[in-house]
Amino acid sequence: MLCEHCNTHYNPYNLGEGNSAEESKEYDVTVFKCPQCGGEIMSTDNTIADFCSFCGAATVLESRISKELRPGYIIPFSKTKQDCKNQYKKMMKRAWFAPKELKDEKYIDGFRGIYMPYWAYHVSQKGPVVLRGEKSKRRGDYIYTDHFDINGDMDCQYKGISFDASSSFDDNISEAIAPYDVKNMAGFTPAFLSGFYADTADVGCDVYMNDAIDMAGEETYDYVSNNIPLGGVSLHETESTIKSKCNAVIESVDRTLYPVWFLSYRNRDRVAYATVNGQTGKVSADLPVSVGRYFAGSALLAVPIFILLNMFFTLRPKVTLNVAAVIALITIILYVFELGKIKRRDQKLDDRGSWEESKLSSRRYKAGTDNDNLAKQMADGRNNARINRVSKKEKNKMTPLLKAVVIFAICMVGIPNFMFAFSLFSAVFSVGSSFFVSAACFAIGVIITLSNCKTYKEVSGGKNVPGSVGALVALAVSTLILLINPVSDLFYYGAVIFVLASLMFTLVELIKYYNVLATRRLPQFDNYKGGNDNA
Repeated sequence: MLCEHCNTHYNPYNLGEGNSAEESKEYDVTVFKCPQCGGEIMSTDNTIADFCSFCGAATVLESRISKELRPGYIIPFSKTKQDCKNQYKKMMKRAWFAPKELKDEKYIDGFRGIYMPYWAYHVSQKGPVVLRGEKSKRRGDYIYTDHFDINGDMDCQYKGISFDASSSFDDNISEAIAPYDVKNMAGFTPAFLSGFYADTADVGCDVYMNDAIDMAGEETYDYVSNNIPLGGVSLHETESTIKSKCNAVIESVDRTLYPVWFLSYRNRDRVAYATVNGQTGKVSADLPVSVGRYFAGSALLAVPIFILLNMFFTLRPKVTLNVAAVIALITIILYVFELGKIKRRDQKLDDRGSWEESKLSSRRYKAGTDNDNLAKQMADGRNNARINRVSKKEKNKMTPLLKAVVIFAICMVGIPNFMFAFSLFSAVFSVGSSFFVSAACFAIGVIITLSNCKTYKEVSGGKNVPGSVGALVALAVSTLILLINPVSDLFYYGAVIFVLASLMFTLVELIKYYNVLATRRLPQFDNYKGGNDNA
């Protein structure tokens, strides 16, 4: 530690000797609570927190003195605030379409050093293990395969498998700035928090126990498969079978604090975060898009592309209209894909810590003071979460195969019949393949839009017209013109202009929802009600 006034250096561990801090399981902190979202951060200094790191509210936070459980270890900040700002600026140089506010020096100066709570698991794998292997060789027209039982004693140690212990710290953010080098962990003393803040831990250590065991099993599988010489014998084991034979046991779980430079950017009822790993300098940021900058950049890029295409290609009117129709369909697919991702993020379906904490809070409310009932509910919740994870993994494994089978069946059964019907339709109405392309795009667009109406209502509340309507109108006009099949090319070029103009509506909505995807809802902790999010 360095004194800013006299430039004297101090050992952080020497500052706690006078009050026997090492023997106490608790330490004194000032807890700041945001009056708008309920988020809490801790500090050992007598400072005033002037804005909330989680919701970006510019207000003096409520404070109180509290005792918190001491973490076992801490990774001190090795990147200064200036290092953090330099890393962020370097990333923002490539963010051409980001709003100018994100590049403002005053905004960038708002980075705050926060120690985020993590659970660090020590997993051991010990005991005898028998793995299956095989070795093949060819003799003449025959291939002979020898099968082996590979016996050995396993002695693996994994220390520092870490998962964030804060429901306010999204798992996606913590994974984006990982990993931390746990070899540089030091024993905790409150002196390390001087000049920084710390987030409160509200996710139980049991939430990630199975994930820690799975991660250790994956590492063991990779090592056994790739690094152990077996004289040409290849393992006949899958990752899941090796995991089941590892006899993995969690030896201990430690409370730890890892350094993060944290910055929030609030825009109405949404908030974006920029985070920097305080040990390695790795940067992750939510980057919204400025609509004006995007269209200006697109216009500049379109000019050379148009010149190049005009020099080497000549597109007929019908083909040009088909190209516009395909672009319209791609826009609908991207729009629907964004809605699905927004739904998952806002409902925190990918954030295990927040999900478990929310369920636990709900059970606490229902259970009241019945401790036995609460314990039973917590155990049931852990079992259900474990079952859901397993079933989700199996479902994800089956989904690609199932999709392939369905698509193959549709192609084998539907295409011959459809082509026969289309040939009859073309003969009667004298339309060609261009109409077929546009009509197929329109039909697919309608199906995709109708099948995702529920998702759209959940994300937007159903107050506005879906953004895909512009692209659907464009596809309908394209299909109608190709069905009428006018003689003059002016009709086709006029339709292309109308299609592209209609696509602008969908494109603006696409950017709008991308910005929603690049930001997050204002947080509300422990069902705390306050602030603009509930106005």
